[in-house]
Amino acid sequence: MNRNCHAARTLALAIVGVASLALVAEVASARSHRAAGAASIQTVSAVQLVSDKGKFRILANGKEAGQEDFEINRSNGGWVVRGNSTIQTAKGPAHINGTLELKADGSPVRYDWATDGDKKAAAVVTFNGAAAEIALNVANTNPYKQQLSFSTTPVVLDNNMYDQYAVLAGLYDWSKKGVQTFSVLVPQSLAPGTVSVESLGKQDADGKQMDELRVKSDDLELNLFLDRGRLMRIDVPASNAEIVRD
Repeated sequence: MNRNCHAARTLALAIVGVASLALVAEVASARSHRAAGAASIQTVSAVQLVSDKGKFRILANGKEAGQEDFEINRSNGGWVVRGNSTIQTAKGPAHINGTLELKADGSPVRYDWATDGDKKAAAVVTFNGAAAEIALNVANTNPYKQQLSFSTTPVVLDNNMYDQYAVLAGLYDWSKKGVQTFSVLVPQSLAPGTVSVESLGKQDADGKQMDELRVKSDDLELNLFLDRGRLMRIDVPASNAEIVRD
């Protein structure tokens, strides 16, 4: 990784503020891609999303750490997923917004994100199948571009954009069940990687029966709870963090 890429990734992690809440997929090496193999990666072929709008409260150790307002809507035959997060940091609140455009099958077309944290930054990510191009602008630095390739079409799971886990849940093949592996991109960290997703069936959460999915990367595990396709809760046990529907 060159110096500019390393600096951009370091900044991205710093402005998140609550790094322990972010699913930062481990940067994939050529060796890990070969080990995974295309056959083990879930192909993006259909998405089971529902139109939704709401707010998540972000809790760390039982205390308010931020919130996210989000919307998931149909648009031009596809989907648009918008999130606007406010994260409390030692230097004050940081605002992060992201707009993800998807095709009808859930594959990404474009992702725009921006933050006004410690340093202002913004980026546009454009997708072409299993390839992505990132154009990053950070205050007082030269623009930076990077191209990434994946085993299959990636799923966007950005830092502190928890609405995007609803997309991951929608891409999971509920009829097949079992462990399914997805290529992912964490744009604020410039990080490609993989996550595995597994249905744990119906579980009691917040006084009602919900569908639970376990999501795992090499360094993090979290649980998603959904009510008829709507993401209601995310638990991150190792970080004692919760993202709950307001």
